[in-house]
Amino acid sequence: MSKETVPDRMKWWVEARFGMFIHWGLYSILGRGEWVMHCERIPKREYALLAEKFRPSKFDANKWVTLAKEAGMKYMVLTTRHHDGFSLWDSHVSDFTSVKTAAKRDFVSEYVDACRRAGMRIGFYYSLLDWRWPAYWDGPEKNPKGWEEFREYVHAQVRELMTQYGKIDILWYDGAWPHSAEAWRSNQLNAMVRSLQPEIVINNRSGLPEDLDTPEQHIQGSDRPWETCMTIDDLWWGYHPGDPNLKSPMQLVRNLVRCVAGNGNFLLNVGPKPDGTIPTAQATRLRAVGRWLKLNGQSIYGSGSAPFGQAHLGQVTAKGNTVYIHIMFWPGREMCVAGIKNKVVGVRMLATGKRLSFEQQRDRLFVRGLPARAPDPIDTVVEIELEGRPEAAPASFWE
Repeated sequence: MSKETVPDRMKWWVEARFGMFIHWGLYSILGRGEWVMHCERIPKREYALLAEKFRPSKFDANKWVTLAKEAGMKYMVLTTRHHDGFSLWDSHVSDFTSVKTAAKRDFVSEYVDACRRAGMRIGFYYSLLDWRWPAYWDGPEKNPKGWEEFREYVHAQVRELMTQYGKIDILWYDGAWPHSAEAWRSNQLNAMVRSLQPEIVINNRSGLPEDLDTPEQHIQGSDRPWETCMTIDDLWWGYHPGDPNLKSPMQLVRNLVRCVAGNGNFLLNVGPKPDGTIPTAQATRLRAVGRWLKLNGQSIYGSGSAPFGQAHLGQVTAKGNTVYIHIMFWPGREMCVAGIKNKVVGVRMLATGKRLSFEQQRDRLFVRGLPARAPDPIDTVVEIELEGRPEAAPASFWE
């Protein structure tokens, strides 16, 4: 969606386009992903012992935020509590927290403070489900009293997150399954959230549509605001050194471009180690994306879809009177961009500003003087300035 078609409170989010997702908690100690408690059927008492080992001596939220900024990310979303029930803040309705166990630290507070100092938008991930509660497994019909107590705990924790840390920009729910929005009383929950945080952006995972759709591990557009969330490795969100197949900078940049070309955002996940540091291989890739964005960010931030695609070249994004051709399949010394109805005013290489010669023949634009090989094999961006906002011309090749 474009900034013109969303509520004012979401305009910053559309402008941002790129965010960092962080999955970090007790599961990081085991290094087998965030679902390890469930997958290995670890009894809750055994799993709880991990809290006495969770002393992340190298955790520094400022370094997380610095890395996000170096990557060109504009917002962050931290798992305040995942499905295992361990809260990274001082919850008054749970003893299973980072403050009341070995760490003795409110990591949510440290994260919020670091974001705020750096001007980074702040997001909270919160899982509605909690594997430790029998009532979650029983459900409201089988265990109505237990479910009511469990639901009160969930609502109380969300209230804490919305009242203890100042202005919060994003509430990223997860884990409503298999229960209904009615069972969770999501209408009341989100009404409470919006009364406390009127400007907040809420995703669609409390069983209600709310502000945005959240395709996971794939890119799928929508006629609503949407955001693809994706791991930097093959599968796991939490730390898992056994999944070393990290996406390359080329894959990450091209995924970001595909999202923006479809009017969506890209929320890219990292899984810090148990000591609180982000693995070097992940950080290296993020910085590479940031270097590309320093030269080409104009084609991403605040940009969206164009009314014509160029599949033979790559992707197209647009902003105002400008379209950006993201060349992922280099055409050689000349390229043809078809389907532009507007008069073309100028063409240049975005990264260098070098002007390019062009000739417009009806709905076909020929750009000449390109180098024989792609200047940037990840994605070379050519900027085309138009008279007026981009319009598509009807196909004419059969005439």
